[in-house]
This record gives sequence, C-alpha cells and structure tokens, in this order.
Amino acid sequence: MASPIHCEIRSADPDATREFFAQLLGWEYPEEGAFPGYTFVDTGDKDAVPTAISPLQGDSDTVLFFIGVEDVKATLAKAEELGGKIIQEAQEVPGVTFGVFADAQGHKVGLASGG
Repeated sequence: MASPIHCEIRSADPDATREFFAQLLGWEYPEEGAFPGYTFVDTGDKDAVPTAISPLQGDSDTVLFFIGVEDVKATLAKAEELGGKIIQEAQEVPGVTFGVFADAQGHKVGLASGG
C-alpha cells in the first residue's frame, strides 16, 4: 500500500505563508529546495512527515499531501481512467518525480517517486 510521504503548502505569497506558520507554530526554514522560493520546514520533530512551502505551481493556493508510488506517470493515468483529472503532469527534479491529480470529487493529491 502507498502512504503519505510529503506535505506541501503552495502559496501565491510563500514569504507571508512562511511568516504566518513561523509565528503560529514556531516553524523554521533552514534549507531551500529544488527551485527558488521553495523551502523545507523544520518543525522540531525529527519524525515529522517532510513538509515544504512553495510558490504557486498552478492557478490557486492549495495544501497537498504526496503519496509515494512506484510509477508517477502510470498512477496519474490510472487516476484519470477512474474519473480523476491530472492537475500537474509528472515532472522530474533532482532525485524525485512528482505530479498532482484531482480525484472524481475534486480533491487534489500529489504523487511522488524516487529520492
């Protein structure tokens, strides 16, 4: 079975989003990720699911969890066959392939493999 491996907040204003969660929850942001404005969160819990705050990668703010799968492209295709919609085609960045789909009810979910 697949399970959540990563969470992400995609924001039109990632700096304001980071500041909000820093003040609310004490989150810190020690490292930048794969592209500018993408930062990983340090919650202080070494066992926490990896979480990041990112600039928009689509047309609206969203909160996603990513599920680890063997093959992102194949899983996106299957989601579409089952009535879902591909929101973000499979993309590769160093160490990971990821994509986003919406299920038949419109819930957005990320998929990831590698890294």
